[in-house]
Amino acid sequence: MNKNFRIGIMGTGWIAEKMAITVAGLQDVELYAVASRSQERANEFAATWHFTKAYGSYEQLVNDPEVDLVYIGTPHSEHFDNMMLCLSAYKPILCEKAFTATARQAEQVINEAHKRNVFVSEAIWTRFMPLSHKIIELANSGIIGTPNQVSANLCYPNIERPRMYLPELAGGALLDLGVYCLNFAAMIFGSDIEETSSSAMMTKTGVDAANSITLKYSNNRMAVLWSSNLTKSAREGIISGENGHLIVENINNPQSVSIFNNDYQLVEKINCEPQITGYEYEVLASMEAIKNKQLVTPFMSHDETIRIMRQMDELRTAWGVVYPWD
Repeated sequence: MNKNFRIGIMGTGWIAEKMAITVAGLQDVELYAVASRSQERANEFAATWHFTKAYGSYEQLVNDPEVDLVYIGTPHSEHFDNMMLCLSAYKPILCEKAFTATARQAEQVINEAHKRNVFVSEAIWTRFMPLSHKIIELANSGIIGTPNQVSANLCYPNIERPRMYLPELAGGALLDLGVYCLNFAAMIFGSDIEETSSSAMMTKTGVDAANSITLKYSNNRMAVLWSSNLTKSAREGIISGENGHLIVENINNPQSVSIFNNDYQLVEKINCEPQITGYEYEVLASMEAIKNKQLVTPFMSHDETIRIMRQMDELRTAWGVVYPWD
């Protein structure tokens, strides 16, 4: 009998809890190990979510031969070191967005993964969701004509959290929220960007609290994106063509897409399938890739991860946001 696929989680914050809920709801997948820098915290987390193992160091987790995949749910600032530690032990990785703090770090991780022949993927969950794939299909189907305008917003009032405003934690709205807007535009329009313009409102600590980004693409296409950790927004995505438009409810976890015709009449509304949390799709895709001895999933390529990290580097440079790793 084949053993369950064993997941190790690095970190014990709220996002690790969400992954624990996800894995607990999957068949043939085991909540095997959790690691914290505190043995006490690891023990508490393991007891709450019924893990088999609780480790008081990340080194113990990656050196456990029974772990099939490490999910990294630590702050952005820790991702590079966490992934390099996993790679030193040849351990497959699913790392939460933003993949790293800088593009240079992302390139180093991915180069090392290829050198060691180890799977690594960015856990940008929207790229893996069936409804996201349906939205792309609809945009390209001609039902609204040719898509030439995209808008997307994602804002949550969470500026009080240290990881949002401290440069040493790779803080700011862009890496935490704006990354979803950039990925939404990329899923519809790709990477053929001809011009970028943007502005940001800065915190006293020198990171962006809110930003607005306009991307001009070839063939008269444009995306207008904004994110903020000062306020709450509709989280809406709109894709427009000459014959109608699509409205996506919650670009952070698409719940529905509504199709409107040229007379602004609702033609159809397609709802999201029932989810555990939405994280299950990235886990299942990673499992499938590892089973097939692939180094990446088909849903988020290494080149695309690096490209978007470079895009965020360029935006931060334009705003004067400096991280210790720059």
